[in-house]
Amino acid sequence: MDEEVKEKKGFFKRLKEGLTKTRNNIAESFTNIFKASEIDDDFYDELEETLVMSDMGFETTEKIIDDLKDKVKALKIKEAMACKELVINIIRDQMTVDEAAYDFEKKKTVILVIGVNGVGKTTSIGKLAAQYKAQGKKVLMAAADTFRAAAIDQLKTWSTRAGVDIIAQNEGSDPSAVVFDAVTAAKARNTDILLIDTAGRLHNKKNLMDELAKMRRIISKEYPEANVESLIVLDGTTGQNALEQARQFSSVTEINGIIITKLDGTAKGGIAIAIQAELNVPVKYIGIGEKIEDLQRFDPGNYVTALFSDFDIKSDIEIIIDNDIEKLEPDDDLFDM
Repeated sequence: MDEEVKEKKGFFKRLKEGLTKTRNNIAESFTNIFKASEIDDDFYDELEETLVMSDMGFETTEKIIDDLKDKVKALKIKEAMACKELVINIIRDQMTVDEAAYDFEKKKTVILVIGVNGVGKTTSIGKLAAQYKAQGKKVLMAAADTFRAAAIDQLKTWSTRAGVDIIAQNEGSDPSAVVFDAVTAAKARNTDILLIDTAGRLHNKKNLMDELAKMRRIISKEYPEANVESLIVLDGTTGQNALEQARQFSSVTEINGIIITKLDGTAKGGIAIAIQAELNVPVKYIGIGEKIEDLQRFDPGNYVTALFSDFDIKSDIEIIIDNDIEKLEPDDDLFDM
């Protein structure tokens, strides 16, 4: 087994373990729902309640229930047990990540990383920097969250750990000046990826919007050949609050992708589904631990498999996971036979 397959297999197992709290949160209800003798209003009400409990949110849950009703009617399904796999497939269909979503990794790119304090923003930057460098890319980091000395120091620590250069100034410096220095350095050094840490002052939207807009103008003027990618970092343990943060940030700046952290510590793992379904912005990375390799590309198929793997959806799921990780690629349909 080559290293890439081993890595995927290892991450899937950690993902499954990380989602244990979410599975435990909905396990009994989800299992009992499909013991119903028929599909009626009570069945749909209980399924709706269970999905909301996992923090999929009301809007996403309504989409799932409505889609299920349509399919049940079209397929003339009468018994609840007969639509268990159908429910799982519908949930997974709420999330799609096209391979083109990661094209920015192959270009000269400036990544603006946004998000409120405490969500794991700086740590995510450090992990991405280390991973990109391991792929042979020339990487540079910029500490443009100049309002917190701790943020600058933390990013410097990560630059040392990842073996990646950093552009930084003193606390209180103009963030845009840091960005100017960083894009100038990135261009001069033929950098592949420049990761920029930004302040998360969501309570002052006007300042935040002006600051991010100024950064983008500088990048556009000084480094026009670079692709600009904006990623928002959200804390999975905060559930619906994370979704609200994403909504607010998207109201002041363009967001190209989402990083969800701390999914190993939450019973609200359904939030990953809700965020993508409701914002129509792809979740691109998820974090399930403290190690560098615990931040990985988001695979919807694997995520749903890990979320529902203990609910006897298919008796051979565990065998597939344990013996043939290559069957867990995003294009595969584990639940269609």
